[in-house]
Amino acid sequence: MTELEELRKRIGEVTIEMLSLLKTRTDIAQEIGKIKNQQGMNVSNESREDELRELVKKQCQEIDFDSRSALKFLNFLLNESIKVQSSESNTHLAIFLKAKELEQQGKKIIHLEVGEPDFQPPESVKHSLSEIYDKGFGKYGPAKGLPEFRKKLAEFANNHFDANVSSENIMVTPGARFGIFLAITTLLVPNDEIIVIEPAWPAYRQCAINAGVKVRSIKTTLENKWEPKIEEILDCINNNTKMIILNYPNNPTGKILPKILQDKIIDIAKKHRLYILSDEIYSNYSNQEWNSILSYGYENTIVTQSFSKSHSMTGYRIGYLISNKNTIEKLIKLQALCLTNVSEPIQYTAMNSLNEDVTKNVEIMNERLIKLEQICNEMELEFVKPDGAMYIFARTKNPINTSKLSEDLLEHGLAIAPGIGFGDYNEFFRISACQDVKTLIEGMDILKTKV
Repeated sequence: MTELEELRKRIGEVTIEMLSLLKTRTDIAQEIGKIKNQQGMNVSNESREDELRELVKKQCQEIDFDSRSALKFLNFLLNESIKVQSSESNTHLAIFLKAKELEQQGKKIIHLEVGEPDFQPPESVKHSLSEIYDKGFGKYGPAKGLPEFRKKLAEFANNHFDANVSSENIMVTPGARFGIFLAITTLLVPNDEIIVIEPAWPAYRQCAINAGVKVRSIKTTLENKWEPKIEEILDCINNNTKMIILNYPNNPTGKILPKILQDKIIDIAKKHRLYILSDEIYSNYSNQEWNSILSYGYENTIVTQSFSKSHSMTGYRIGYLISNKNTIEKLIKLQALCLTNVSEPIQYTAMNSLNEDVTKNVEIMNERLIKLEQICNEMELEFVKPDGAMYIFARTKNPINTSKLSEDLLEHGLAIAPGIGFGDYNEFFRISACQDVKTLIEGMDILKTKV
């Protein structure tokens, strides 16, 4: 056997050995996930991950190995552990699906776990749907979206978001969620890192893990009014960091960042050439001063918007992305591969509803939030008054395991979102103002009996 053949044989043996170790590590991670779920613990553990990073760096020094390669491999292992452990976690989506199962069995459930406005879409949507057939919409179209629609979206963004964009900066997507998936999957590669400020919508982390991208989370607190610390953001940045995700007004807290803090975060992103993925779908439900990230004119910005919340068109699956032309061209390739184009009939209905007056929806949602705040105060729940969006993120004075609470409440006809789905917040829960006041009161009366 030649020297080359011997080396190839050894490579094979080491590879098989590594696979066996990976299987053992995965089994251990699964057991850890079960324990975390039972105890209401968050799947990710930033301090433990930092400890592992330091161990890896130390070992690399001892064996004279490139730490950058080793840390990339560690990110892969950490993501695999999170995938395994996430299957055990109790998110708001898991509660929603369980609630739907109970409803199919005939049980009445009050849904305070989902952010789905109960308003009807604008009347123009109904009229547009009746026009689609005669006007010939319903064919294959450009992956970017209907040209006329994109032009109107650019005008809307310039008028409402203090932007300076054209139709070339716009692409239509089947909902904002797919836009987030496109941005993370297309612009990042496995072992890149993103920064997510928590509590946060679970899809950011899930999309990243699916793409093999490592999430570095910044945990904010109720005591600090859900505001991230600049030094913690800076501490997360390294050579692998490529993106920071912002979501204001925030889901689940309703927080809007003070402008001076937002300015500092944008400056950090510019200095380190990070992509900013800004989820702004709750922007029209703002009760305080709100500034779109588009207003900064930063080239590496990707903004997601949607008709789901503003126009109550959740089931229509229609949203859009705004970014620089080169980024849009990259994202279009994956969208074309996945789905050719967004449904033309749905684009047509959204285009005709774009400039409809939806302020009444905002007023109603705000009235409901005020009622929820009143009830939460009466119950002596701890929360920060939301600046916008459609949720309250609260905890009891004597913290409880809200994963168990949410399961128990289902049996009593109420669905709430446990905080564990939004980060390391198992003592919190999210309640939505997407029901009429009478139903909200009925749901909160059930909650009162359990907290």
